[in-house]
Amino acid sequence: MARIMVVDDISIMRFTIKDRLQKIGHEVVAEASNGYSAIEQYKIYKPDLVTMDITMPAEQGVKNGIEALVEIRKIDSNAKIIMVTSHGEEKLVIEAISKGAKGYILKPVNEEKLKSVFDKIKF
Repeated sequence: MARIMVVDDISIMRFTIKDRLQKIGHEVVAEASNGYSAIEQYKIYKPDLVTMDITMPAEQGVKNGIEALVEIRKIDSNAKIIMVTSHGEEKLVIEAISKGAKGYILKPVNEEKLKSVFDKIKF
């Protein structure tokens, strides 16, 4: 069982991912609705893995998913971050992988997709 932080600007997506993670036996220890909050929560909870929405808006003082990925990896170069994305965002996925993401999950998120991606990661 891994300790996981779920990051998404849409509350129903956080709820859905959290529910799916718990169904496959993981513990959600933190949630964040933007990149800045994700960075701060990561420092506090030091989760085993982060699911990060790739397209959160980057408003003034708030970081998007890729910016948060980069900042978290500066804090912890071993951070395991999985990007959550929609079809048509291939360029963003490639950028995220090049900046240290361990993989990605396409929406809609289900238990099989999560398990498949998580099975490739060593906790």
